[in-house]
Amino acid sequence: MRQTLVMGNWKLNGSKAMVSELISALKAPAAESDKIAVAVCPPVLFLGQAEAELAGSVIALGAQDADVHNSGAFTGENAPAMYKEFGVKYVLVGHSERRTLHGESDAVVAAKFAAVLEQALVPVLCIGETLEQFEAGETQEVVERQLQAVIDQCGIEALGRSVIAYEPVWAIGTGKTATPEIAQGVHSAIRAFLAKQNANVAAGVQILYGGSVKGDSAAGLFAMEDIDGALVGGAALKADEFAAIIRAGA
Repeated sequence: MRQTLVMGNWKLNGSKAMVSELISALKAPAAESDKIAVAVCPPVLFLGQAEAELAGSVIALGAQDADVHNSGAFTGENAPAMYKEFGVKYVLVGHSERRTLHGESDAVVAAKFAAVLEQALVPVLCIGETLEQFEAGETQEVVERQLQAVIDQCGIEALGRSVIAYEPVWAIGTGKTATPEIAQGVHSAIRAFLAKQNANVAAGVQILYGGSVKGDSAAGLFAMEDIDGALVGGAALKADEFAAIIRAGA
């Protein structure tokens, strides 16, 4: 049975004080049930502090992006191998903000996925459609293309060592959330697409929903058969709200 995973993506937010206060407030709710796993992805500058603050807790540490290289003349980049030094378990790849604001193509995302996997870290592959694509009925075409780029480079089995996060771009930071039924429909279609290539991978991979998840919407989403948790943005910066999402999956 797939375990529910709730992951907080702090994006470009935080301070030393916030990291300490937020992690301290999350330790208790994260430990309330073994039915749910919890992770946080702070900005890279706070990974060292977060590692120390998380010591002894059940909360896993994640990073928001990674370069395809582990060393070299690549100013400003962060290597997957370096993340291991900070106890990082998960690494987001292909987040919609990276695809949109930084122009990352499916090929670039696939290369980052491979680089993360090569370091025995868990890539969290973010996929999803824009509002224009959603309204044009292109959701399935878009997510299958994004998945296939990774499959072509790494093989279908590689997805069995990853997490997939479906994040409809039109629901990120907008306050809009896909209904549980809409989200379930896409998650089910993703799993069916993977099953055509490897049934075991499809059955086992965690598929998270990411798109303005909040405490009052989480339970309905988690009740869906193919929704295995959430990639949480803004609500992950508020201890009470994030704790409510965690408890919804317990």
